[in-house]
Amino acid sequence: MLLGIGISQPAKAQPRPPLPVDNYQIELRTHYGIHLHHHLEFQRFNAEFSSFELSFQRSTFGRQKWEALYSYPLIGFSFFYSDMGGFKELGNAYALYPFINFPLNQDLDNRLTFRLGVGLGYLTNKFDPVYNHKNFAIGSHLNAAVSMFFDYRRTINQRFTFIAAAGLTHFSNGSSKTPNYGLNMVSAAVGLNAFINRPNAYLKLRFQPVLRPFEYDNKKWFTIELMQSFGTKDMSQQIGGRHYVTNTAVHLMFPLSLKYKLGLGLETTYNGGDKALLDNKTEKEQPDEPYYTNQLQLFKHGISLSYELILSKTSFLFNLGYHNEAGNITNWIAYQKVGIKYLFTDQLFGTIALTAHAGRADFIGYGIGYKWDFKYYLHRNKAKLKM
Repeated sequence: MLLGIGISQPAKAQPRPPLPVDNYQIELRTHYGIHLHHHLEFQRFNAEFSSFELSFQRSTFGRQKWEALYSYPLIGFSFFYSDMGGFKELGNAYALYPFINFPLNQDLDNRLTFRLGVGLGYLTNKFDPVYNHKNFAIGSHLNAAVSMFFDYRRTINQRFTFIAAAGLTHFSNGSSKTPNYGLNMVSAAVGLNAFINRPNAYLKLRFQPVLRPFEYDNKKWFTIELMQSFGTKDMSQQIGGRHYVTNTAVHLMFPLSLKYKLGLGLETTYNGGDKALLDNKTEKEQPDEPYYTNQLQLFKHGISLSYELILSKTSFLFNLGYHNEAGNITNWIAYQKVGIKYLFTDQLFGTIALTAHAGRADFIGYGIGYKWDFKYYLHRNKAKLKM
């Protein structure tokens, strides 16, 4: 009787557990490292030194699709300080950069991760032809700061995590001001991570992504992207002056998963620095026979293999390609491009990209682009067609 009454009563809905939002942490690291001497002239900056890093970060749990796709990484920002060995020519280094820390295995208590951070750096001393001519590494106070580290993260208890890490910290201005050999610091680090408040009880529950319309669905489609970027190149150490650079690119991209795209790119670049170099070379070597006869010969045309790593509206871009040289020289040289892309709308996006040759920075381009999506084949469900 009682059982029948109990069964006949309507079941009351249980409240859903709150989503874990209280995931904020503070992390302190101490680095011990050296300068990476990528030029013989840097041998004079030979020292072992300490650096310090303070981070504010949070754990992800799948509130956004990309968090689940990348195994729920840590995201945050760091403040970095180093005296760079106490050399008065180099001075001190400060950096502030956002980062993302990607897990490489599934063990939550013994986790291997890769942390990538990109932001701004400030160096107290820079090259000066009169007062600091021995600092031939950096020609500007303000620089880009890049941090790449492999971490081992060991859970101590519910609140604290021990960290051991090794990696590289890099400062460069992308040749916006020469000289720009860059500074590279290789270091090992130990640290401690602590939750600011008690971690949410549901933090280890992971949410799966929801597939929305027009995203990768294992059907065949491609994207055409048109980009236009602008920048300047400082050549004060070679022939003097700052020169205008423009780049137009078209990419044909194929999504291979929700995480990345692969494709081909065609682009053309006009670099005012090339014109200045050829004019200077003509004046010195063959004034009666210039190296170019019209402005169109100064455009460099190239083809590249393109890779895009997708994190929601933000993507990381990697290009490897070849382009012809400026003027009447027909040799083809390799170039590399690394950048960041951000979607303002489903079609409109902005980019910042560094173009380099043989790993040496050439210029930074700031651009805008537009993309068109095309689906060219749909898998038919025969069972549904018969209904």
